[in-house]
Amino acid sequence: MPDILSLGEPLWEMSEIPSEPGKYLLGYGGDTANFCVAAARQGAHVGYITRVGSDSFGDTLRAIWDEENIDCSQVEIDERAMTGGYFVHHNVSGHSFQYARAGSAASKLSAQSVNVERARRAKFVHSSGITQAISESAREAVAALFDAARSASVSTVFDSNYRPRLWSIPAARSALAWILPRTDYFFPSIEDAEALSGLEDRRAIIDWAHQLGAKNVLLKLGADGVLVSDGSSLPPQHVFAFHVDAIDATGAGDCFAGATVARLLAGDSLHAAARYGCAAAALATTQYGAIASIPTREQVTTFLQSRV
Repeated sequence: MPDILSLGEPLWEMSEIPSEPGKYLLGYGGDTANFCVAAARQGAHVGYITRVGSDSFGDTLRAIWDEENIDCSQVEIDERAMTGGYFVHHNVSGHSFQYARAGSAASKLSAQSVNVERARRAKFVHSSGITQAISESAREAVAALFDAARSASVSTVFDSNYRPRLWSIPAARSALAWILPRTDYFFPSIEDAEALSGLEDRRAIIDWAHQLGAKNVLLKLGADGVLVSDGSSLPPQHVFAFHVDAIDATGAGDCFAGATVARLLAGDSLHAAARYGCAAAALATTQYGAIASIPTREQVTTFLQSRV
């Protein structure tokens, strides 16, 4: 039985080769899929709740998850809808995305996709703002997962992953207001948090998240690391990022969340888990691709030992 269950949308990925404009590398990603692989590569027993098309992309994704020992018993195959995807373009300011996900198999996730008993027997459940945004039925699936987890005192993990192309700020705020009171570990990026809160001060953003109901907040700051708060009277702890020669940040935030939750499952403190997550995310930025770049537990451990 998986200790960590994630619900969301996997995607194929076409990443433009910077040195060869117009040429792409095929890979695979999707925020929750990245999270699952990151947690699994750190040694956690992970299960994924999703839908894929009856196509080569879906076949490859299921093969990847099988190779990573991710439980796919709650992965449904849709004979009528395709697996969604996206294109990544790299430039001097970072990377940009173009999506091909309308009507995807994952957008047809529903409350019926969630095995309530399995959710109640997990240690952590996870989902994201992207999952909420791709369809009304997917939002109902997130609600079913979190309600099942809360009824059994299972820890809940939520990553805001706000995408303005999917929905408006008011819609995202409404969904956030429902889920944060049910969230034990909230992983917003600083960009998401500023957009959703309307605030710029980092401490004020963390206070805003706690006031909405999030128990623990891990505010992702990119190259500046992460601010971690457990809601106590103490100020948030700054966990600094590791300096590396980064070439592609695609999926780094998802890698951070997956690695951090894997270490929380292993018994680490919030601060220690976040430091480990920062190391995993740093390593992920040194390679291209969302899933392909995610490091193993051995690679992260070796990296941390070299930074003592």
